[in-house]
Amino acid sequence: MTEESRSDGRGPSRRAFGGGVLALGGALMIGAVPGAAAHGPGGDGSGGKDSGGRAPGGGDVRRTTLRHGSAERAGLLPEHLDRLVTEAESFLRPSPVHPWYAGAVLLAGRGGTVALHRPIGMAVRYAAYDEKTDTGVELPAEQRIPMREDTVFDLASVSKLFTSILAVQQIERGTLTLEERVTAYLPEFGGGGKQDITVRQLLTHTSGFRAWIPLYKEPTREGQLRLLWNEVPAHPPGTVYLYSDLNLITLQLILEEITGRTLDDLLRTEITAPLGMHRTRFNPPLSWRPDIAATEDARKPWSGLDRGMVWGEVHDENAYGMGGVAGHAGVFSCAWDLAVLARTLLNGGAYGDARVLSPASVELMFTDFNTAHPGDEHGLGFELYQHWYMGALATPRTAGHTGFTGTSLVLDPTTDAFLVVLGNSVHPVRSWRSGSAPRVATADALARAVPVRPARGRTAWFSGMASATTATLTLPDLPDAARLECALWWDTEPGADGAFLEASTDGGASWTTVPFTTVRPGSEPRPHPSGAASGWSGRVWHTVRAALPRDPATRPVRLRWRCATDRRYVGRGVYVDALRVLDAAGRPVFDEAQPADGARVEAKGWIRSAD
Repeated sequence: MTEESRSDGRGPSRRAFGGGVLALGGALMIGAVPGAAAHGPGGDGSGGKDSGGRAPGGGDVRRTTLRHGSAERAGLLPEHLDRLVTEAESFLRPSPVHPWYAGAVLLAGRGGTVALHRPIGMAVRYAAYDEKTDTGVELPAEQRIPMREDTVFDLASVSKLFTSILAVQQIERGTLTLEERVTAYLPEFGGGGKQDITVRQLLTHTSGFRAWIPLYKEPTREGQLRLLWNEVPAHPPGTVYLYSDLNLITLQLILEEITGRTLDDLLRTEITAPLGMHRTRFNPPLSWRPDIAATEDARKPWSGLDRGMVWGEVHDENAYGMGGVAGHAGVFSCAWDLAVLARTLLNGGAYGDARVLSPASVELMFTDFNTAHPGDEHGLGFELYQHWYMGALATPRTAGHTGFTGTSLVLDPTTDAFLVVLGNSVHPVRSWRSGSAPRVATADALARAVPVRPARGRTAWFSGMASATTATLTLPDLPDAARLECALWWDTEPGADGAFLEASTDGGASWTTVPFTTVRPGSEPRPHPSGAASGWSGRVWHTVRAALPRDPATRPVRLRWRCATDRRYVGRGVYVDALRVLDAAGRPVFDEAQPADGARVEAKGWIRSAD
């Protein structure tokens, strides 16, 4: 068997990768790798207890399956996990004018433990929307349907993940090549100047397509295809990131062409049946309707179609016009099934006895292909490092997706944690909600529930996770201070928030930043010439060393760590531990491990935290 046609389960071939070495926005990637299987709970100093099993034969790929269990079993802090529900319930009330959703199902876990699975609010609350008064026409109380753990949702764009997984499966099998032009599979696609668009650009939203076109206005498949074939890109391929449904619709057409099977058949046979995801499918039958969350009172002008209250059918107009089966939208699912999908990917593509992807393929899906477009990090189908809905769960390895109907899935290989938030936020109308505040709030709560153990002793200084704040941790005036040493752990919104080391030689009247270096275990020192640390530290403690300014008049030096956040998103926060200041001969002039010195630390906004 040649390498080009290899399908032995070891992952995509060199040819499928486009030659083995890809140029990703100017960076070279060889077997790129945010390893999902290598970072189970307990492997990051976070105190997790549930690391799951290993594949037979001592392989690195876990086949962990899910079960309900306690927060403690999952290595999570119960009080912060409980806050996830409290935060989510606040958005059932006006936020600020209308509820963000009528209801939701929340699921959070770590390792093989689903530690929280909670329905809130209503799956069906409204009969219609009154545009004259901007109010929902509520159903009688006896006709409303509460959310349940197994309520099924229209996933909207979360469907794109399934199409992407199906595409990567074909890359594994050698029938699809990542760097191949789309016209190699769909010759008609080249109209309108699209002849150079590649499969990779479809998966990473760098094809140049505009966001969408009204395919639903064409009553026939032939007419819809004609619109797509004639579509002119808004930008040259590869030059910009522009999220577009057309990318995944095109990918659907490629998959159906190379397999000779419809997308719904591929979903069932290649993903949902092997994984036991029995409540996940396109076009749910009428018998499912009482178990499905309603979406929108779809009427013009806010909707493209006059359909009334949509309940049990796909909400997206183009997916509806395509018969309910589309690459960009149309999949219905429940929270547990999505947790199974998340666990499968965190396992490296396997769940129990089933395998749907190789570990190398999962790593490829979680690799940032958009390094040329900072802020728009994107793997194959999966979005990466997006604080706007991942909140404090966001790291360079965190992957996920959202759906227009109010759905989202986030998985973090670093902590082996996963979060499913399924809301019916377009019920009764899409204009009642904007932004992703519930997604961010629940993600922040789950991130805080993952403990960070002190570098030394029982507690460390913690900056907290509040937005629009400044917290200072100040040491006393220290004569003869020449060098600072401490441990630092940070996770902040890159560029917007950060931890700053500052010094004052005039009793705190003015402050200047102090350059420092950080060293993580097994790595080379990293300089911070601006005196700031921002972004992600890798979820490990770093050793900090800094040479301190010496005043000509030998006045004492006062030092502080200042943590500042903007008004938008935050990360997991900043921790400082093991503070020591030495003189020029290396003798300690301050050591917070000594009770007398520790009592002299002035904390404003920082707290002592055991986790």
